[in-house]
Amino acid sequence: MKTKQFHLLLIVFVSILMISNRPVEQIIYPETPIRTMTDTLHGITVTDDYRWLENGDDPEVVNWSEQQNLLTRQFLEKIPHRAFLVDRLNELWRYDDEGVPRQVKSGDRTFFTVKRKDQEKEMFYYQDPESDPQLLFNPNLWDRDESIQGFSPSPDGSLAAYGITRGGNENPRIRIIDVGTRTVLPDTLQGHFQYVTSWLPDNSGFYYNAKPLPGSVPPGDEFYWSTSYLHILGTEADMDRKIFYSDSDKAMYHINSVTEDNRFLVYSRGKFYKNEFLFRPLDKPEAELFPLVTGFTGNYSVDFLDDKILISTEENASNGMVYITDVNTPGRENWKIFIPESKDKLRYIAGISGKIYALYSHNATSIVKIYDLEGNYLRDLPLPQPGSVYISGYWHKQDIWVSFSSFTFPSTTFKYNWDKDVLELHKSYPLDIDVSSYSSEQIWYNSLDGTPVSMFLIYPRELVLNGNNPVLLTGYGGFNVSITPYFSTTNLIWVENGGVVAIPNLRGGGEYGESWHKAGMLENKQNVFDDFIAAAQWLISKNYTNPSRIAINGGSNGGLLVGAALVQRPDLFRVVDCQVPLLDMIRYHLFDFARSWTVEYGSAEDPEQLQYLLAYSPYHNVNRDIEYPAVLLTASENDARTDPFHARKMAAVLQRCQSGNNPVLLRILGKSGHQGGTTLTENLEANADRLAFLMHELDMPVPKGNQGDK
Repeated sequence: MKTKQFHLLLIVFVSILMISNRPVEQIIYPETPIRTMTDTLHGITVTDDYRWLENGDDPEVVNWSEQQNLLTRQFLEKIPHRAFLVDRLNELWRYDDEGVPRQVKSGDRTFFTVKRKDQEKEMFYYQDPESDPQLLFNPNLWDRDESIQGFSPSPDGSLAAYGITRGGNENPRIRIIDVGTRTVLPDTLQGHFQYVTSWLPDNSGFYYNAKPLPGSVPPGDEFYWSTSYLHILGTEADMDRKIFYSDSDKAMYHINSVTEDNRFLVYSRGKFYKNEFLFRPLDKPEAELFPLVTGFTGNYSVDFLDDKILISTEENASNGMVYITDVNTPGRENWKIFIPESKDKLRYIAGISGKIYALYSHNATSIVKIYDLEGNYLRDLPLPQPGSVYISGYWHKQDIWVSFSSFTFPSTTFKYNWDKDVLELHKSYPLDIDVSSYSSEQIWYNSLDGTPVSMFLIYPRELVLNGNNPVLLTGYGGFNVSITPYFSTTNLIWVENGGVVAIPNLRGGGEYGESWHKAGMLENKQNVFDDFIAAAQWLISKNYTNPSRIAINGGSNGGLLVGAALVQRPDLFRVVDCQVPLLDMIRYHLFDFARSWTVEYGSAEDPEQLQYLLAYSPYHNVNRDIEYPAVLLTASENDARTDPFHARKMAAVLQRCQSGNNPVLLRILGKSGHQGGTTLTENLEANADRLAFLMHELDMPVPKGNQGDK
């Protein structure tokens, strides 16, 4: 093997000669040894040339990753678009702003975040009526890689629990602060991945969820055995009592929560799409649990409102429905239909200020229907335009908070005035962005099997269908996640530079009910890729663009999406931005949180599921003598969901098999997690890199100066 110094010398002298905007000379990649391992799974031989790259702690893998990062850094920094994009994102991301006030169950204290344009992280404030806001804590004064994940004030707001994570690792360690004195209490909790779920009414303690520390269970099991504990303030962590747990099923999660009126303690346990609910009076700890929803027959959620229980489910109702019963007669035989299933997908209900707000997805946009507790429909919530809405508030408080955005409507917070039936502006987007120069619309196209699929398009108002427009095609298609209209500065930059953004609502998502989700999971996963490929073909057929002008991007499950599209139709795309992906679908379930995703994807341990996993697994379907698109693979060192080994192995096999001169670059982000880095600068520069790579590979003109917000 050549020395590290020789590899670095080779990379330093790589010639990336710029003609137009694109490199034309072949890149010399770091040497990647082939060490073939062979598995026989259910009679099928599966080879793996780069399994040695799975161990991110191995010094050889660390060295290899450093060389890849150096090559990628040198390539990206030579792209002329990047400097402009850094400046433009600084203009769009750095501004003074305040978050929506967060109320507490009792009392009038509120909490909110404050964002300053010259700071890297949000600060946390609290405010009492008739008083000035008070700083609670400022994470900008902490270590650079520390951030807040999870903030839970006590019922009266006198105390607050907050989780501190490091480097985006999604492993918060809970601390407690006395709000009035800003004193951090000495209390600690058991386990790791700690999340406070509900406080006791008298502020004396709280319920929390945690998993066992590494070393206390067999390797890998530290991501399992979710347990609900009760912590009483002032006591040692080892005195925390297990409230809800399993001794036999390590994949089951367990959560306890106190109802808003403090009357009941609710017990929830389940796995992804199936769960159970039980409850008992909070003041009767020895009382027998009442089994409200049992049998793990479907996915449910429950809301306790006064003496009523609302039970939402998709079981036997693909688009969702709601039952109602009484707390004194909660048995299933007493359930009555409160909101029947409709043609639109019911996403959730919220009991706020004495009314029931039911949020639906209508053709992947939000509508909200309002009911009283007797089940009478009252009216629809007025919304500015088709878009996405989030509603929050308490059943026994008056404030009804409405957050709204759309592709051409920057994120805005309103208060809903019930008496006047109007949305009253609370906080508008802090930048004066003129969206009048671009348009959005929803179209429908047919997938490979003839299934109609909807797609959102965002484009310049004066777009000409000349077959040569740069297109950014993105999607997700999994886990029942709905992609609805949202305001995005990334979309804004793309469109203001003449591009089209295309966002199809792929099967596997939740936009059109559970049947839509099931049509894109397990053995039906190929439908998702077919939907995505058909979207590109529609854009070409309608003269929006051509294959040399299509960029695709996606992250996590969306990274799997673009990875599959890359290997199945390399001729259809010019450049691929693949972020924190799953790509080795034969071994994905052996690592971290991904072990619980077999309900969505299946597992190679099942002989039937192995067949379809192997058929689409991107890593296993890369072939020699194919000119693949330009590819940027991004992973994060502290990602507990999609291990960086996926990106490492995919980069290795693509670099080996790439027959053309299109670059295959790997970037492993340090001190970052699945959601990115901990500072604004880290995330801003990562986005600038991605956009620069895509624009560069599509030969988009280098922007000249500020595009302007006014």
